[in-house]
Amino acid sequence: MKIIAIVGPTAVGKTALAIELAKRYNGEIISCDSMQVYKGMNIGTAKPTREEMAQVKHHLVDIKEPNESFSCADYAALAKKAIADIQKRGKTPIFCGGTGLYLDSVIEIPSFCETAKDEEYRSYLENYAKENGNESVHNMLKEIDPESAEITHANNVKRVIRALEIYKCTGVTKSEWDRRSKETKPPYDATVLFLTCEDREEMYRRIDRRVDIMMAEGLMFEVRGLYEGGLLDPKYTSSGAIGYKELLPAVTGQCPVDVAVAELKMATRHYAKRQLTWFNKKKSYQKIYVDKENPLEKAMEILGDFNG
Repeated sequence: MKIIAIVGPTAVGKTALAIELAKRYNGEIISCDSMQVYKGMNIGTAKPTREEMAQVKHHLVDIKEPNESFSCADYAALAKKAIADIQKRGKTPIFCGGTGLYLDSVIEIPSFCETAKDEEYRSYLENYAKENGNESVHNMLKEIDPESAEITHANNVKRVIRALEIYKCTGVTKSEWDRRSKETKPPYDATVLFLTCEDREEMYRRIDRRVDIMMAEGLMFEVRGLYEGGLLDPKYTSSGAIGYKELLPAVTGQCPVDVAVAELKMATRHYAKRQLTWFNKKKSYQKIYVDKENPLEKAMEILGDFNG
């Protein structure tokens, strides 16, 4: 099953390209943004506008209240349903967004990592290593999974403990899971277009302009409304969204607006760097330098006679 995905850091034009490709390839867009799922968080998450969503059908936007929980596993399940629905109607699924982990949860080989968790056991092992030394937990790994122990240094306690946790949760060693993943084919035939800037300073300028536009569109009022509605409580995942936590001190009178805006621009730059690090590791992704070439023309060249 063929799908298209458009990824990259913030402010590189992912939404605009996704809409144009959807028109050309009879597609529908599946948001791949961990914060666009929340209602009322529109400006700060650069959510597609009503006009944009009227042009092409969008999925997984505005499906949760800000005080509701939403995980990567939740996203994967809903995204796979959306793919099936779109393809059933003879259309092309087009992912668009910058949350790399969410996209991975759908298009890469199913992983044990999301489900194999036992925080209590992990905490026990961490304390055991502190009291008895790193070699103590490494020796535990040697007994159950000598292959993983051989390639994992005893001082890499976090990785040693992770391998032990995987075995406890699944009854299968990490080395065996690694073998299985290599033998399993990815669930979808995905062409991933990675939008980026060749000139890092140009990317930063784009980010600054994006923040200025968001402020002009009323981001402060949006943050204030969420805060007064009790929806920016730190206990909610949504409260950690960039654009909201940085402006909240200005909303509550703890700092001047210009200081909060400067902090927002810096936080967005840092986030863009993390996004670039994530996507640059994906060797199969097709890079499109939006500051050097026409994104639509380059995308059409890469996709050719793509037929979903």
